[in-house]
Amino acid sequence: MREAALLLAPWVFACLLLSCCQAARQGQDVRCGGKRAACSSVAAAFVQSSVLTCVLLLSACRALVDEMEWAISQVDPKKMIQTGSFRINPDGSQSIREVPLARSEGNLLDLMESVCERMEDYGERIDSSTNRKSYIRIKSRSGEAMDLSEASLDSRVTGSLKFACETIVEQHEDEIIEFFAHETDNVKDKLCSKRTDLCDHALKMPHDEL
Repeated sequence: MREAALLLAPWVFACLLLSCCQAARQGQDVRCGGKRAACSSVAAAFVQSSVLTCVLLLSACRALVDEMEWAISQVDPKKMIQTGSFRINPDGSQSIREVPLARSEGNLLDLMESVCERMEDYGERIDSSTNRKSYIRIKSRSGEAMDLSEASLDSRVTGSLKFACETIVEQHEDEIIEFFAHETDNVKDKLCSKRTDLCDHALKMPHDEL
């Protein structure tokens, strides 16, 4: 609950403060931090915090896509599973079809149960020139050593990333299954931006970054 409040707080306060400042600009008798300038400054700070929340959500979604694609690739593509209804139709046929096990709904649901646990393998990287935050894997899946000079491991960061991932899975389960049930190009952009609209209208993130 505390993490949820931290994610929602920037949005709530930004909306309240922006409404307050709008009223102040219209000359209404509104007390908002004592001065209109102070109100605007505080509102701007919360708006910036909201943008950071957007970055976190988008990063969690992109990491989720990477982890799902990797997990799917670990299943033998030749393994098939029957899906549909085994009931006999009036014409004597059955509505059964074979699909790859890796991309079956049952397997995808199983993967989604644990995919957010992998967020603990990510760390935060801050660009020294732009002060921009991004999130990268800091633990190798194969156990090989990784260069961690540009990233930091913080339990608060990984906790927030994991919570954001869980929120996305809970709210967009159907969309995630839809995209991974078939091989699709540019899943990160299509799922994390266009389909779920995770604040991407306010951000422009390079395709190779989380």
